[in-house]
Amino acid sequence: MLATGTRLGPYEVISFLGAGGMSEVYRARNLQAQRDVAIKILIPRDSTLPRDLRRFQREARILSALNHPNICTFCEVGRDGVIDYLVMEYVEGETLAQLLARAPLPSVDVLKIGGQIGDALDHAHRAGIIHRDLKPGNAVLTRNGVKLMDFGLAKVMSSHKDADVGVGAATPISGRLRSAEPTTAEGMCVGTVQYMAPEQLEGNSPDVRSDIWALGCVLYEMATRRRAFEGSAAATVISAILRSPPKAMAAPSMHPAFERAVLRCLAKHPKERWQTAAEIRGELLRISAAAGS
Repeated sequence: MLATGTRLGPYEVISFLGAGGMSEVYRARNLQAQRDVAIKILIPRDSTLPRDLRRFQREARILSALNHPNICTFCEVGRDGVIDYLVMEYVEGETLAQLLARAPLPSVDVLKIGGQIGDALDHAHRAGIIHRDLKPGNAVLTRNGVKLMDFGLAKVMSSHKDADVGVGAATPISGRLRSAEPTTAEGMCVGTVQYMAPEQLEGNSPDVRSDIWALGCVLYEMATRRRAFEGSAAATVISAILRSPPKAMAAPSMHPAFERAVLRCLAKHPKERWQTAAEIRGELLRISAAAGS
């Protein structure tokens, strides 16, 4: 862990923000521009460094291709000595996961936040990018709206020239899951199990409709404060995702059309879901208008 005051180029570390499988994130100060940023550094691990570095560099390329008010802004990529780092906009706020753990969301906020996430996904998809790890922990609520974060597992669609790097065939996921905020699974079947679409769990290539499944899981959770598919072990969750419908939402504050929209996101077969993020965003806008929100 970097100490407060550590310098990386023109940046000075202020505080530690969090860590993932291959990286740590810090709040830092750009001493030249006199503004705060977020810096993600690659944790050096000899056994996986080449693969991790490729993913790290891919995340920089992906973020640099995106420019949307509901997506965290990329600033630059750098190297200081042996430390590789990404510099991003510092987003001040709490994650959707933190908010849902603390209090229920009014229906108007569910529709507004869902629409903004849908808009961010639509922008990414039009740029040829699938997020692959959409979950409440990767959406930060700010004073100006939601910010979609963490494109570390994003995939560039094969029809675009910058194809995915370092992700091969799927491998099974097993083990127990934390009951609080679920974590991204290690291995080639990438994502967070509770939000992964059936085709991802079966080892098939994801597409934009896999992100739409994840958005359905997030919408369900915002409305109910429960996950659409739960279980104490990964195998139980996977079985539910592959074979069982989600439990009835029982969210009387939501417009009746909302549950139908969410269930369409969660159709087992991709052809039965909303086919684009723009479609589900438009549906949420129509529901909001019908509800007088």
